[in-house]
Amino acid sequence: MNLDGSAHLYRIDELYRDEHLLVVNKPSGISVHKGWDAGPVNTVALVRRLAGRYVFPVHRLDRPTSGALVFAFDSATAGMLQDHFRDRTVEKRYLALTRGIVPEVIRIDHPVPKKPKGERVDAVTHVRRLAVVENRYSLIEARPETGRLHQIRRHLKHLSHPLVGDTRYGDGSVNRQFRDRFGLLRLALHAARLQFRHPHDGHLISVIAPPPDDLRVPLERMGLATGAWAEA
Repeated sequence: MNLDGSAHLYRIDELYRDEHLLVVNKPSGISVHKGWDAGPVNTVALVRRLAGRYVFPVHRLDRPTSGALVFAFDSATAGMLQDHFRDRTVEKRYLALTRGIVPEVIRIDHPVPKKPKGERVDAVTHVRRLAVVENRYSLIEARPETGRLHQIRRHLKHLSHPLVGDTRYGDGSVNRQFRDRFGLLRLALHAARLQFRHPHDGHLISVIAPPPDDLRVPLERMGLATGAWAEA
């Protein structure tokens, strides 16, 4: 496969595979599909090389977001899985770091644009605070019911608790501080857990995606460990 030379910079870890589908741990910094931005490398191409066969992307993650991403090996399976996401039967859990101290538990029900300049549609995210850093920042779990464009990022901005490292919706001074103090050079948002029923036989698939080093190491420098949360 002819990939741009920068492809070697991105590590794709396989989290689950069977004859119908594949789940990988997407790195931060690349889009899912070639058509979603002008970047020279995309996740689909890397996963096709990993799998040694054609794959169909089932859903998407923002370019700066890392974590669990599902692919199908045939169009019929892809369609069934997309129905699961559309019907909101897939449980998605994200780890994120925000400015300010987020409430211990909060349900955010705030419409967001369906497309960059589209109409606003319903969007719901459940947030649970996991830890506080320096009495000024929060490590959180975010569980989106819906899958809107930049939903978690928009919702936390709506609460005045933008994500650390978010160059679109975040706080530039905070981003620079975390870059300089902890080496955090990316968006602090990671799709850490994914749970759904297999589209062919209905058995439960539960996948944990460990945070990659570019997020894990800065979090550890802040005194935060994510392993216990991931296994809970």
